[in-house]
Amino acid sequence: MRALIVGSGGREHTLAWAIKKSPNVDELYVAPGNGGTSQIAKNVPVTGDDLDALVSFAVENEVDLTVVGPEAPLVDGIVDRFREAGRRCFGPTRAAARLEGSKVFAKEFMKRQAVPTADFEIFDDATKARSYIGSVDFPIVIKADGLAAGKGVIVAASAEEATAAIDDIMAKKKFGASGDSVVVESCLEGEEVSVHAICGGGEAVLLPSSQDHKRIFDDDKGPNTGGMGAYSPVPFLSDDERQTIYETIIMRTLKGMEAEGIPYSGVLYAGLMITRDGPKVLEFNVRFGDPETQVLLPLVKSDMFELLYESAGGNSPESIEFYSDRSAAAVVVASKGYPGSYEKGRVIEGLESIEDDRRVVFHAGTKRTQSGLVTSGGRVLAVTAWDEALSGALGHAYEGVEMVRFNGAYWRRDIGRRGL
Repeated sequence: MRALIVGSGGREHTLAWAIKKSPNVDELYVAPGNGGTSQIAKNVPVTGDDLDALVSFAVENEVDLTVVGPEAPLVDGIVDRFREAGRRCFGPTRAAARLEGSKVFAKEFMKRQAVPTADFEIFDDATKARSYIGSVDFPIVIKADGLAAGKGVIVAASAEEATAAIDDIMAKKKFGASGDSVVVESCLEGEEVSVHAICGGGEAVLLPSSQDHKRIFDDDKGPNTGGMGAYSPVPFLSDDERQTIYETIIMRTLKGMEAEGIPYSGVLYAGLMITRDGPKVLEFNVRFGDPETQVLLPLVKSDMFELLYESAGGNSPESIEFYSDRSAAAVVVASKGYPGSYEKGRVIEGLESIEDDRRVVFHAGTKRTQSGLVTSGGRVLAVTAWDEALSGALGHAYEGVEMVRFNGAYWRRDIGRRGL
């Protein structure tokens, strides 16, 4: 069978790595891919926003399953387009993808369906939003309604910071039309955890829990990034809490979407805060996380292609088999200056010595040129490792990171500390 993965980051390289293992996959494509995917699949020079070209490629090459990595094509309706063309595509429809594409839709849905989340108010008028801010306790969280490349969420510690956020989002249109409306919500306290579920046929199976590290510097300081590392599973999340998440968040969401005429299939990724009152949703994502995928898929023993193929066909996912005695950790190596401006084209060396039977390199911002493998993005690659204990996985990952060489290479040195 033939599979196509849409995207160019570390998440997509990881998906390709996992799907490539399936004995049922004869041909694997990644569009557009990166320097790592080119070694295990055929890179296709089509970007994720060119839905016409992606559909045409899938039809002409008789692709049996397309897996979409980034959120934007899902929100734009790529799954609907593939279904119309008679091709299986793993992910939610355009209507269902509003769980990530619109914070307003997601919050109002959670309120209707009693999915636990923070208290909130919605505004489409900047003056009214500023007035409301004068009556609340701080800190608060301000969210642009639409997609904003992970930068549309601001935690404001004061009225001044909140007013500046409102002005940036709604008046200055920093995120374009995504800032036509905002959600203002209370700031939850606790420990953040990510939970991914594979959904289909009204059912879901949970992947292991994970924890991301968003800030650029150690001790969670500095600006937010796409993610500087992750680990899985989260040792402080109990079995009872996982069951609560499954029942009150994942399944309540699936049943609620079904009841509202919007059946959901694909990945449902819940960003959660484990509060004193139990798990609450910070946000929903409708695709695999990055870099969470880099630590989740090495824990999966089941055939990922078969699992995603069945979900894309509207079938209930089978139970997933995991390596129960395994923890995984990923450390992202970034370009100097990220998440601000950074240089590209730096030659990358040292990778040939890193991979072994419990460590792998997942590429993100890399490409192959006549000069060899060079940097092409802010997050360049992630070294992922696994071991019986989290401490062992982290040690092995950092040992691999030390072998990476390119001018300006930067990484955090405290990934997984909370888990330890």
